[in-house]
Amino acid sequence: MSWAASYTLLGETQWDEAIARAREIAAHCGLCPRRCGVDRTAGESGFCGATNRMRISGTFAHHGEEPPLSGTGGSGTVFFSGCTLKCLFCQNYQISHGDEGREYGPPELAEHLLGLQHQGCHNVNLVTPTHFLPWILESLREACSRGLNIPIVYNCGGYELPDTLRVLDGIVDIYLPDMKYGDNTAAKAYSQAADYVEVNREAVREMFRQVGPLKLDPSTRLGAAEHGVARRGLIIRHLVLPNGEAGSDSVRAFLREHFDPSDIAMSVMAQYRPLYRAHECARISRRVTADEYAAVRDGFIGDGFGGYYQQMDRLDGSFVIDFEKRRFEPLVGE
Repeated sequence: MSWAASYTLLGETQWDEAIARAREIAAHCGLCPRRCGVDRTAGESGFCGATNRMRISGTFAHHGEEPPLSGTGGSGTVFFSGCTLKCLFCQNYQISHGDEGREYGPPELAEHLLGLQHQGCHNVNLVTPTHFLPWILESLREACSRGLNIPIVYNCGGYELPDTLRVLDGIVDIYLPDMKYGDNTAAKAYSQAADYVEVNREAVREMFRQVGPLKLDPSTRLGAAEHGVARRGLIIRHLVLPNGEAGSDSVRAFLREHFDPSDIAMSVMAQYRPLYRAHECARISRRVTADEYAAVRDGFIGDGFGGYYQQMDRLDGSFVIDFEKRRFEPLVGE
């Protein structure tokens, strides 16, 4: 079977239209559900704090993503600074809440994307990218014109607008959203997003419409990716929180009602740590217990959802990245 990244099939007119639409949305910013209305193209900033210059903390091969993304060569992650959510427990708080990172223009990012491909990464993994979308698209177009041909992963918190996602139709190959909450009370308390549930569910439906179920390349059975490396589709992440604060049963019920469970690849995570300001909130101020995680995991498995389930006894904390220490790695050949 022959595989090609979706965006490598785009013509110049399609690229022009996608970039123009993204810039139009950013000019009265409605890239995310905050809808701040500021002119991002002129350098104004809103809730996320971003301007018209991409800010990036790191680009490197990440081996801690889901098995079909990491394979053996790693997932070529690009960690963007800032975020449209303000989760009090964010494990990447140095870049989501802090100012860790530096400014990058599209040509420089394009060079790094090509470098990630050259060093053997299986994909380009854009982490919290939405607030920089117009400039990311410019980077992708340039990299594509110079030979970038690995899948694009859109790795986000799941707080996305369908109108913005439609700009990415035919460009993104793999969507990797969170479904953080099944209840807006928790979403408001911990992420300042009182409408998270409704927004998130519409976003997931649009993502699935674009890319469908997860598809693996069986010719690339590498390391832990025993069934192949991901080429297209949707993987939904759900982080189990203590005391049921993630509303896991509600998330599962929604997915069961609107999708065939066999079409949905879940990544149910046990790695929660009370990082950043989580200690200020009593109900999320501790780690998840084995019993709490098992109940959520068994619920998804029992309903027929396949995917990836973490083993708590193997979580050593190495998944938490210190972005002040691990910044940019040199491109191959530098």
